[in-house]
Amino acid sequence: MVISSEDHVSIKMLRQEKCYGSKKLLAEFPNKAWSLTSLRRLLRKIDAAGSTDSKRGSGQKRTARTAENVGVVEELFMSQETAPGSHRTVRQIAREVGIT
Repeated sequence: MVISSEDHVSIKMLRQEKCYGSKKLLAEFPNKAWSLTSLRRLLRKIDAAGSTDSKRGSGQKRTARTAENVGVVEELFMSQETAPGSHRTVRQIAREVGIT
């Protein structure tokens, strides 16, 4: 089961103040459906960074939505409105511009 953000705070406090390990936390909260692996991963994260937040800049970069690409797609879309019968699908426009 996923550990909630409220539980993150409790676990972080117990880890830093009382040095609780993963097995001690599982024994302390038997009604929670935490897995040992997820607790160990969370404790490793707390020990390394002192926080349970994600690292800044982690995740996939948003490279397709640049100002240049937005302008090109908008221009292609608007040109269809002035010339009836020349519509293109979203996939066709994406293929022309070279974005996914």
